[in-house]
Parts: sequence; C-alpha cells; structure tokens
Amino acid sequence: ILGPCAGGAVYSPALTDFVIATREASHMFVTGPDVVRAVTGESISAEELGGARIHGSVSGVVHYVAEDEMDALEQVRTLLAYLPSSADQDAPRAADATAAAGVGALVPASSRQAYDVAEVITALVDHGELVQVQEVFAPNVVIGFACFEGRPVGIAANQPLVDAGTLDVDAS
Repeated sequence: ILGPCAGGAVYSPALTDFVIATREASHMFVTGPDVVRAVTGESISAEELGGARIHGSVSGVVHYVAEDEMDALEQVRTLLAYLPSSADQDAPRAADATAAAGVGALVPASSRQAYDVAEVITALVDHGELVQVQEVFAPNVVIGFACFEGRPVGIAANQPLVDAGTLDVDAS
C-alpha cells in the first residue's frame, strides 16, 4: 500500500497474503478520522487510526513496514525471490551455501534459559539470510523465508526471548 485505503476497499488488502505499507503515506481504515471525530468527539490522526506502524505492530494486517516507495519495492523483490511464479511451478533455486557453524553454542543446555531463535535460524540457513514476515507483530514467534541448500523454505519458530515463546492469539 503506497497511499491511503479507506471504506470498503480496505477489506481487499486485509485479505491478501502479504501487505507492504510505507511508513508515512499508507493508511487503512474503514472510517476515517473525520467521521470518528464527528461520531465520538475523539480527535485522532490517520496515522494513529490506521497507519503502517499500527497495522504492522498492533493489528497484524501489515506484514512489512517500508520506509518509502523504493524500500517497499525492494521488499517485494526480496519476498518474490522465495516464491514460485505460480502454483504450477517449483520455487526458484538460489545458490546454495551451507552454514551451521557454531549452532551448538547458540542454544543453551538448560531448557529454562532463553535464547534468540532468529540467531539460531540465521546460523543454519544459506548465507545466514532469514527474511522475516511480521517481525514486529507477535514477537514471541519468528516466521519468514530462508533457503537450505538453495531451496526456499518457510520458517515458523517459537521465540524463547519473548514470553518464553508461548503461543497467544497474535502468535497463532
């Protein structure tokens, strides 16, 4: 989303697989700030009501918050590098590289001690590259894309650093 989206049109992005919104220009809401002010008397800005930051961290509707249009397009390119062009095709292959050096030192022996699962994942995947989805929303889980031996995979992992990785409504 590179600009405002309001009214009934806001349902479309909310139902898509990935939503990328720009930090300053993107707003999504069914009813805008003027109507909210007229009906409730509350004065609220478009950013507070439905800006990229709110949807990226509170509602979970936005999967990536981009700084600007160029950053949004770069995030689209990165995401598409992990996905096939259609359901009839295989996912694209990347140059494989093996990592996994030093993974044992990243996971503590005690299951009661927290550790950063994203750090463990980056130590295991090709080129140490994990493309996280909804990095700010539901931080008690890590979801994203990476490659093993050049093959794209989806990643879903509990994050022990946040609420011991417990699954709540947002994480689910």
